[in-house]
Amino acid sequence: MDVRDMKAVYFIGAGGIGMSALERYFMKKGLVVAGYDKTPSELTRRLESEGMSIHYDEDVDKIPLECKQKETCLVIYTPAIPNDHKELQYFQRCGFEIQKRAQVLGTLTRSHKGLCFAGTHGKTTTSTMCAHIMHQSHLDCNAFLGGISKNYGTNYILSDNSDFVVIEADEFDRSFHWLRPWMSVITSTDPDHLDIYGTKEAYLESFRHYTTLIQPGGALVIHCGLEMTHEVQEGVRIYDYSLDKGDFHAENIRIDNGEITFDFISPIENIKGIELGQPIPINIENGIAAMALAQLNGCTAQELKEGMRTYLGVDRRFDFKIKNDRLVFLSDYAHHPKEIYQSAKSIRELYRNRKITAIFQPHLYTRTRDFYKEFAEALNQLDEVILCDIYPARENPIRGVTSKLIYDNLREGMEKSMIHKEDVLNLAKSRDFDVLVILGAGDLDNYVPQITQILNNK
Repeated sequence: MDVRDMKAVYFIGAGGIGMSALERYFMKKGLVVAGYDKTPSELTRRLESEGMSIHYDEDVDKIPLECKQKETCLVIYTPAIPNDHKELQYFQRCGFEIQKRAQVLGTLTRSHKGLCFAGTHGKTTTSTMCAHIMHQSHLDCNAFLGGISKNYGTNYILSDNSDFVVIEADEFDRSFHWLRPWMSVITSTDPDHLDIYGTKEAYLESFRHYTTLIQPGGALVIHCGLEMTHEVQEGVRIYDYSLDKGDFHAENIRIDNGEITFDFISPIENIKGIELGQPIPINIENGIAAMALAQLNGCTAQELKEGMRTYLGVDRRFDFKIKNDRLVFLSDYAHHPKEIYQSAKSIRELYRNRKITAIFQPHLYTRTRDFYKEFAEALNQLDEVILCDIYPARENPIRGVTSKLIYDNLREGMEKSMIHKEDVLNLAKSRDFDVLVILGAGDLDNYVPQITQILNNK
């Protein structure tokens, strides 16, 4: 379907953070935008207030009339939607053009210079950093992000002039194979989504195939030491990066009194005195990758420094809600063992002599089954762990797979307990905390505003 012929777009799975960026993009273009999602959320409420029509039960009769014209309506769905979904079946039966979200993003990478960020973890923060650097530079950019940027209060950036588009490249369901990047960062390849891939080898092969999709003349910037092979087309430049080695890395790191500065070492131009606007240790490495792609595309040293200094972070990514001498409270979307490990490590580096408590809601039965020992090992860096029930998302329960698998593998002597998420508010009322973090990608974050109020009122 030619974009110029489109009058409406219908989204099945409208409440996903990645889907919402496209929804806002098409609303900005003046199209009728509507959709279905299973449950209302703060995000869907915001989308409705911006002009989108959303309903929450599978009902073909609730699809707006403009979205029932197959010649002018594009249907976009998320891979998490089951094949027997009534509305999806209706559109299939009636011969509509139906695309996955990733296919639509792939089309954009063919018409723009796609700066794509892939990896098991780190891609949301790194892509959002790069988008901010590019947007405030002379280059500008469009961006479709996996989280809400605190600089812009949204997960997309739209430019009338820029040829660049920053995209978070999602490996779930091999979605990133639809993309044709101009340049790409790969942050990590720790096995995940084994319910989709089956084996670690298949997961790593998926990343290898992704590297073949980078366009000649572009570049691959890959984290040092990843357990994967890459195979690029002729004319694609290859660089590596990490915290302290590689073509792009940091030197002279200074962490003092809540501030972090470092020198950016690059084959293009070294830049001294980079200041982190969101001073979290893991953001040094994230920033190196973001600056690498921005610098490779022409951002100046001053633009890189200003972009990093003014970067405010992403909602639910190391998201501080209370930060004072008495109490620190933050929320973090970390839901893979390596993400949990890095989050816990960063919190420990920032608050070496304080008691750190985590309330963790595991995400997916399959992920818990596959990595419960690794989750326990990551959480062992903290002083106290409170485990909630597993958030199922798209899955049905698996016999014998509960949060207790993690609980039983936490280190001996650690303070640990298990609660239902419905009891979290009472826990916040009855306990005093020093440093408290909510971890996970489920719905526990819905309680964060109330927890913040409870803790502030004490």
